[in-house]
Amino acid sequence: MRDNGRLFDLIRSATGLDVSENSDLIAVGGGDIHASYRLETNRGPLFLKLNDADSLAMFAAEAEGLAAIRQTDAIRVPEVIAYAGDDQLSFLLLEWLEMSSGGPREDRDLGRGLARLHRCRGEAHGWPSDNFIGSTPQINTPSDDWTDFYRDCRLRPQFEMAARNGFVNPLQEIGEKLCDHLGRLLGSYQPPSSLLHGDLWGGNKAALADGTPVIFDPAAYYGDRETDLAMTRLFGGFSESFYSAYEDEWPLEEGTGTRCRLYQLYHLLNHLNMFGASYLNRAEATANSLLKAV
Repeated sequence: MRDNGRLFDLIRSATGLDVSENSDLIAVGGGDIHASYRLETNRGPLFLKLNDADSLAMFAAEAEGLAAIRQTDAIRVPEVIAYAGDDQLSFLLLEWLEMSSGGPREDRDLGRGLARLHRCRGEAHGWPSDNFIGSTPQINTPSDDWTDFYRDCRLRPQFEMAARNGFVNPLQEIGEKLCDHLGRLLGSYQPPSSLLHGDLWGGNKAALADGTPVIFDPAAYYGDRETDLAMTRLFGGFSESFYSAYEDEWPLEEGTGTRCRLYQLYHLLNHLNMFGASYLNRAEATANSLLKAV
């Protein structure tokens, strides 16, 4: 059972907010990993993510990604209020936003905003520290070479994790060959290091009442902008107005279709590792189609 007194003591210590055991704490939807709540405070409602002590690093990484995106002023994200933890629990506190799913108009503005976000450049592909994709550790060792980064920091760690989880051949054999020949698949393609959301599926975007698009739950890093777009196409939820608006702002380069499947493979492998064998056939088929394209 959750100890509200301990939680509120931790929140007061981190924020100075006036919360007590009598403060309203209402469970809301918020994902599969953390518990989520609407917390009433003396500065109004806030969005609270709560988990055990081991999740503090995940909350710190999410806060860092939100702050980086917010600083660009390219697209709306929730403001980070605080994150903290002790030896039993950890939390992330964000501004409360009244949101809805939006529609084509909001998707159009989202496409433009995402293109503006991608115009924000890093010095290299990667991120100053490792973070998480879902609950999976995500390696972000900086690299000037996109092929090297994507092979060594994205594909190989996921294939290795799949092997540890018991998903062996043919997946491992295909994966080893694909990693060995990734340079041939990508050729001379060296994209700029764009600031990425990193986990942009339909569940991580919404809209405010005035139509302003909002994105959240990032797995931020610098890399190929097409990786964000590939994720939007993996599970659906984005209208054609989103893609046309994005390309009006910044057209894609030739070869994006093959790269889209390559970038989707990372997320398919991650879902395989997080959720199990229901993703195995799709991951194998995608990897095999890429190997045939080499």
